[in-house]
Amino acid sequence: MMRYVSFVGDHSTSQRYGKLDGTMNRLSGMQSQINRASVSNKLKRPALVLGGFVLAIWFIAILDRLIFDGSLNAFGVRPRSLIGLRGVLFMPFLHGGFGHLLANTLPFIILGAVVMLGGMSNFFSVVIVTMLVSGLGIWLFGSSGSIHIGASGLVFGFFGFILTRAYFERSLGAIVLAVVIFIFYGSIIWGVLPFQNGVSWLGHLFGFIGGAVAAYLLSGRRRNTQEIV
Repeated sequence: MMRYVSFVGDHSTSQRYGKLDGTMNRLSGMQSQINRASVSNKLKRPALVLGGFVLAIWFIAILDRLIFDGSLNAFGVRPRSLIGLRGVLFMPFLHGGFGHLLANTLPFIILGAVVMLGGMSNFFSVVIVTMLVSGLGIWLFGSSGSIHIGASGLVFGFFGFILTRAYFERSLGAIVLAVVIFIFYGSIIWGVLPFQNGVSWLGHLFGFIGGAVAAYLLSGRRRNTQEIV
């Protein structure tokens, strides 16, 4: 007589499946924790870098006002003066007063954070290119005997980078981001014109140009990477 065997799980089999489900749930929970930690780490580093820039600028401004009585501003860019070239490095960290500094702080944080969305390397590239183009542009074309200070060159560099990157990359994300930023900050574009005495419009103009140059260079690097892949 032929015997038929039915595959019905016994109690021990059910226990094994239960243990397996528990293990899978624990692994899933661990993966979620790892993902949250990864996101936290990705946000922490940009916050530290951007916060470090702002704290350094404020620390130097407070030091300059309280201890040096504004004499540190002599380290700004002095057009066509050899010693004035040091201002290319120091200019973004020097301000004429706390009002000047306050006016630059919020847009620096917001626009700098937007630039950081493209990665830390993008941010540092934009900062370096903008400082060089803005500082050297002032040094070459600024009025003799003047001293140029302030982080507004970097602010205009971030602004110029965001807008012109949309043109060079022509991706939907870059275009939408540029439109949003222009809606909120588009009015600062008038700062590139010589309408206001005592304001370094050349710093604004060359800062914007520096941001555009950075956008061109970085978008070209991205295109080359895509072609190689």
